[in-house]
Amino acid sequence: MTSTPAQRNKLGLITFALILIAGLFYVKWSPYYHKAFLAAANHAIGNSILMGKDASPPPASLDAALAYAFAYGKAIWQAMVLGLLLGSGVQALLPANWVAKALGGTGFGSVAAGGLMGIPTMMCTCCAAPVVAGLRTQKASPGAAISFWLGNTVLNPATLVFMGFVLGWNWTVLRLVMGLILVFGLGFLANKLITPEEAQSAKIQIDQLSEANSNENMFVRWLKIFGKMAIKLIPEYIVLILLLGAARAFLFPHIGPEIGNSIFWIISFALAGALFVIPTAGEVPIIQAMLALGLGVGPAGALLMTLPPISLPSVAMVARSFKPTLLALITAAVIGIGIITGLIAIALGF
Repeated sequence: MTSTPAQRNKLGLITFALILIAGLFYVKWSPYYHKAFLAAANHAIGNSILMGKDASPPPASLDAALAYAFAYGKAIWQAMVLGLLLGSGVQALLPANWVAKALGGTGFGSVAAGGLMGIPTMMCTCCAAPVVAGLRTQKASPGAAISFWLGNTVLNPATLVFMGFVLGWNWTVLRLVMGLILVFGLGFLANKLITPEEAQSAKIQIDQLSEANSNENMFVRWLKIFGKMAIKLIPEYIVLILLLGAARAFLFPHIGPEIGNSIFWIISFALAGALFVIPTAGEVPIIQAMLALGLGVGPAGALLMTLPPISLPSVAMVARSFKPTLLALITAAVIGIGIITGLIAIALGF
């Protein structure tokens, strides 16, 4: 018996919703619920993945690269699998025009929707990247996709709670305020840069997409897209993780009181934070360890806003989804917000 389009859409939506809820509960919601009690009791959530208990990362070497890749991979592999499942599911399981209707508008509404959708998913920047790619393939607007991507990290409610217990609630408030500006402000700006011709082209492509996928089995298509995404994204991702793991010693110098609140160090740490890659909430123990070693609050504030939202690997993963000029704007905005946050931390006497 042949199913109707309405029945296929219903089955796809139910399947996607089950994977989304079950996956997030297992990978994110349940572990973070328990970790919140750990943060409240111990005022810590673990050692810095960047350098452990030492004052500086290990010298650049193959061992340093492999050690970081293993530690990072152990922390995020489940979320990465979930990200690939959801990123491919967005394209295969949801009705072709559903994403465009929800997130395809060029006004602030789609930006707000994208940002709010990203808050409960709570993924790191790299694990959210496949979902961002899927949303853009289904013609979510650039602003909505950006707000979803950045909202996952800088507005992550679990990280904000960890931050309050570990670093202090002043840091949480600073992160929340600057995060709202970054997520929704940058998304709004991105949508304002869309030309009428680009908007019209997206509408035409959605109609073509609906016709092309109407007769293909959704589960077969899901498997195909999952495989293609994994083949495209994972190899370059692994290479960049290895390179950054080895380059830690160059990006982050020996940490001590000599790294104070000069603008040079604030800019340097903002740049390093935007390049480096960490798991979800990894910035909390990193900043805690650095502050304990005497790092100035200015560079710490810069890391607060640049370590989580983007990284070299995550930017590479979404490079096919945004125009190069828009990716450059995203990167510059994150670095700029990081510098401003560092200066605010100094001015408020953190």
